[in-house]
Amino acid sequence: MTIARKLQDYIDAQGIAYDTLAHHRTATTSQSAHAARVPGSKLAKSVVVHHEMGYVLAVVPSTHRIELSTLQEVVDRRLGLASEEEVSALFADCDIGAVPPIGSAYDVPVILDESLGEASDVYFEGGDHKTLVHVSGPNFRSLMKDARLARFSHVS
Repeated sequence: MTIARKLQDYIDAQGIAYDTLAHHRTATTSQSAHAARVPGSKLAKSVVVHHEMGYVLAVVPSTHRIELSTLQEVVDRRLGLASEEEVSALFADCDIGAVPPIGSAYDVPVILDESLGEASDVYFEGGDHKTLVHVSGPNFRSLMKDARLARFSHVS
């Protein structure tokens, strides 16, 4: 049960309490929620998108899909999904598909979907496909204090 070094260093520096939850290797956040027996609505999924000025980490519950057109309106930029190479460069200590939503640890701006704004507990990928990080809702909101809050997803 390990989490990415940059993520761990950032959370520790913020003084945030967390625990980790091991599960068998999974390929998607929905599978991770099922394997770890946590509600998908409380598992934050991270999607890296790019625009002409850089990158944004869009964070939604694992039960939701991003509405790219709505997200483009929110950021007022044309967006596209980042390639695996781009994601690997930004999140070098994380596996592809296991990017944590804490963009501040990686100097990537975050847009947080409002549907995660009031969760009592939040889980998220710790940088690999076998570990989830669990924080209280207030601690998650503290970690996301620099994130922009908007509505840009729907239940899938």
